[in-house]
Amino acid sequence: MKKKINCIILDDEPFAVKLIADYASKIPQLNVLYADSDVYKAIEVLNKETVDLIFLDIQMPQLTGIEVMQLFNQRHNFIIISAYPEYALDAFQFHVVDFLLKPATFNRFYQSVEKYNRWQETFQNEEDADSALFVKADRKHYKISTDTILFIEGLKDYVRIHTTGEKIMVLETMKDMLEKLPPKQFVRIHRSYIIPLNKIRVIEGNQIQLSDGTWLPVGETYRKLVGEWTERK
Repeated sequence: MKKKINCIILDDEPFAVKLIADYASKIPQLNVLYADSDVYKAIEVLNKETVDLIFLDIQMPQLTGIEVMQLFNQRHNFIIISAYPEYALDAFQFHVVDFLLKPATFNRFYQSVEKYNRWQETFQNEEDADSALFVKADRKHYKISTDTILFIEGLKDYVRIHTTGEKIMVLETMKDMLEKLPPKQFVRIHRSYIIPLNKIRVIEGNQIQLSDGTWLPVGETYRKLVGEWTERK
């Protein structure tokens, strides 16, 4: 049995919302959490619920579809349904699974949902086989197995990735780097440090010792998060 897909349908045209919601009701795998035209209500749902997929129009009066994707791109996947094909190039800069032209047929809609399923299966298989981080440094692209990362150190506009075999300096912010890492495997403990949870050896006071013997400080802002993690463990 296929996993349920929690989704949102967001379009400023009531007819378009009704049509896509009707299509979605014909696919048992889809669980529609919100279907309407109010962008801000949709954002409330996105902040409260686990949403896997968003069916999104581009031209909307409150926030455009591009602006919505800019807000939530790191956490959600999108299927664009628009009457304007010229937006396709801009849209595919984000996590867009497919781009449907209005009026979309049920067959085309169904194909998009299946494309999302294939996308997720591929991503899951790759994640299971070899969880990796891709970065660019010294005009080269590096594939770093996340299992080899000891910790990541923030240095102003750069980060230094400390692995079991080398240190790689990357032009990247700590925030962006954290978003690229598997969320269940890495945690930020300080404004200057991100660590993998499986490399923690000892937590003593406001310090953490890693498996290689390195001691790192826990920043005041992050102490509660570390405490909650240790309680769960």
